[in-house]
Amino acid sequence: MKAVQYRTVGGTPEVVQLPVPVPAPGQVLLRMTAAGVCHSDIAVMSMPAEQLSFPLPLTLGHEGVGTVAAVGDGVVAVEVGDAVAVYGPWGCGICAKCAEGKENYCLRARDLGIYPPGLGAPGAMAEYMIVDDIRHLVPLGDLDPVQAVPLTDAGLTPYHAIKRSLPKLVPGSTAVVIGTGGLGHVAIQILRALSPARVIALDVNDEKLALAREVGAHEAILSDAQSVAAVRKLTEGKGAEAVFDFVGAPPTAATAGGCVAVEGDVTIVGLGGGSLPVGFGTTPYEASVTAPYWGSRGELTEVLDLARAGVISVHTETYGIDDAPTAYQHLHDGTVRGRAVILPQE
Repeated sequence: MKAVQYRTVGGTPEVVQLPVPVPAPGQVLLRMTAAGVCHSDIAVMSMPAEQLSFPLPLTLGHEGVGTVAAVGDGVVAVEVGDAVAVYGPWGCGICAKCAEGKENYCLRARDLGIYPPGLGAPGAMAEYMIVDDIRHLVPLGDLDPVQAVPLTDAGLTPYHAIKRSLPKLVPGSTAVVIGTGGLGHVAIQILRALSPARVIALDVNDEKLALAREVGAHEAILSDAQSVAAVRKLTEGKGAEAVFDFVGAPPTAATAGGCVAVEGDVTIVGLGGGSLPVGFGTTPYEASVTAPYWGSRGELTEVLDLARAGVISVHTETYGIDDAPTAYQHLHDGTVRGRAVILPQE
């Protein structure tokens, strides 16, 4: 089978031939229909060797949907031909957080050497993929695979981040979304669907701001040295009750801190290496700063239900598996509008 792998430290993704895997007892073999391309993959491929905690080569892709091709002994809850989405943040399954469905916060995964697919374990960017346990599968139903696959991260991650702040997003409130790419443009839709807040989007060029307006942002302004003042002006000096930074770089984290209101939330989602100091006089009174990770199994079901209801959708660009390296280059160059999706069977 064809697969897209990161093979050597400092290298670029390669399309290689691998044997089709065989499911062991309790495992499921999927015939992949779509796999998402994410900035997290680029972050992994940018790490020096001493920071990598798993061996190479690595089959990429932590967003995946497919159909069941075969099952291992003991698997009874799914059948060959079932369309499913893969829940990515795999955990041990038995710790207190996993028992709540919060495998994204598994207390033992690191110690046990458990990694998400595409971020340590073999991922979804291949013609076939092994899923370790049926609890990591969610029925896809009649959702379009290309539209659905980004929801497993680019939908789930902002949904999890936003859900925590919903009590503060009452009528008359403001939410700021910094970065309107793969995750950010979905976040705008989630905010519009689940809250009455005014949504202000920040990004670095007019094309990205046009997408933000297209998916529902009330205001879209350039992310630059004047953006904090612009947000303060739009909110009559109060700032925003919730600020979601989907870039996470030092400048955007600083912008997030400058935009937040008293008792507001700053949520740093992006992997840009930024941070925000917290202390008396450094942030508005009782502002909270958090850095969440992915989302729970139950929340993935909720995100897919939002898509079925027609209130969120993902702007996608599709590539055949042989063109996956090009997709990563486009993502690196910032020219992808929304989310790049690989079609492994083309």
